[in-house]
Amino acid sequence: MALRISRATVASTVGTALEWYDFSLYGTAAALVLPQVFFPSGNPLAATLSSLATFAVGFFARPVGGVLIGIFGDRVGRRTMLFITLLLMAVASTLIGVLPSYATAGAFAPVALVVLRVVQGLGAGGEYAGAMLMSAEHAETRSRGLNASAPTLGNAVGALVATGVYFLVQSTMSKEDFLSYGWRIPFLLSCLVGVAGVIVRLKVSDSPEFKQAKEEGRSTRAPLRELFASSGHKIIPGMLVSVAPNVISYLPSVYALTYLTKHVGVASWVGLVGIVIANAVKFVTVPTAGWLCDRFGRRPVMTIGAISAAVLFYPFFFMLDTGTPVVIWAAFVLIYTLCNDLTLASQATMMSELFDVRYRYTGVTFTREIAGAIVGGCIPFVAEALNDASGGKTWPIVLVSSLLCLLSVVGARFIKEPEHLRAPAVARTPVA
Repeated sequence: MALRISRATVASTVGTALEWYDFSLYGTAAALVLPQVFFPSGNPLAATLSSLATFAVGFFARPVGGVLIGIFGDRVGRRTMLFITLLLMAVASTLIGVLPSYATAGAFAPVALVVLRVVQGLGAGGEYAGAMLMSAEHAETRSRGLNASAPTLGNAVGALVATGVYFLVQSTMSKEDFLSYGWRIPFLLSCLVGVAGVIVRLKVSDSPEFKQAKEEGRSTRAPLRELFASSGHKIIPGMLVSVAPNVISYLPSVYALTYLTKHVGVASWVGLVGIVIANAVKFVTVPTAGWLCDRFGRRPVMTIGAISAAVLFYPFFFMLDTGTPVVIWAAFVLIYTLCNDLTLASQATMMSELFDVRYRYTGVTFTREIAGAIVGGCIPFVAEALNDASGGKTWPIVLVSSLLCLLSVVGARFIKEPEHLRAPAVARTPVA
């Protein structure tokens, strides 16, 4: 595999890793600690659902933030908006670390938590898309899959560090101390993470493709209107190919943590270690998936990843139900790493090529983040509700998740491969 990673890709990936530390940290905390701190009640199900609902709130804010950041990203540049997304995320996450608990401040505590989660969502809405476009637009066409998928590795690194820090703090404290103040430490570190991210991104210029379009007068003052006028038919396929990556990301990384502790009865460290292992393996699987997109095409990679997940969701829950740590960790790698990385790499590459550069940032954030809000933000909440309604059975979760993944297979059929990957036309012998 000849690696052709640009400097912009490295900087974008590192920046995304630092920013995704904040967003991933909230998901872990929402599953394991926030119900007790901000939503105490005599009903554990109600507390858990309330906490997972605040996780979903961040996703509902992402389309708003994504479209606003995308519009300005198409008008003033990707680089400027990536600084703003970093600041939004770092400030919100740091403030979560100093929020009073429900026991101290009453209803103010969960309300403030929701507001800060919305700010997180506004920043996250434009972050990944901007990093992906910066990487793709600096890359050669034949290595675009490898470069466009690299920020996905940044997501994994951010999640890996967040989970590792959370696990380290939790494992060195008593349960009482952790619930009292220990859970705040990983959030307070977000301040340092934000500073580091800004320093890294100062070293990267805006993408050549965007600068050329602006110099030639091809940029637009109304990218959202231009998106619907020129590429409205591409929006639905773009949304559909974003469904499977969201399901395969957040069902294992968020809901599975709740499922393991609440329904299987294993210690929380088992799921956290599973997330750490799965994210560590991504150092190999993400670039491999990106290379496969460049070598064999975006569509087959998405199809294989999405169908594999649809088939393997039932074995995934069966493996979780064993309660055996090694088997549980293998389940995380199977779904959260292997299947997920195929769909994420394909999605990133498809999206970076789907829209014209004049409104590309707006198009990517609009299509990707609406799918993220509807699917990614809701899947942990829906999964827990289905589990409770079915009396603890997992087949409803499996059925819904599998059908959702197949939507991405359908969406991929309506997105063209780039010219150099299309099969050459078969020469026909003229009929005499």
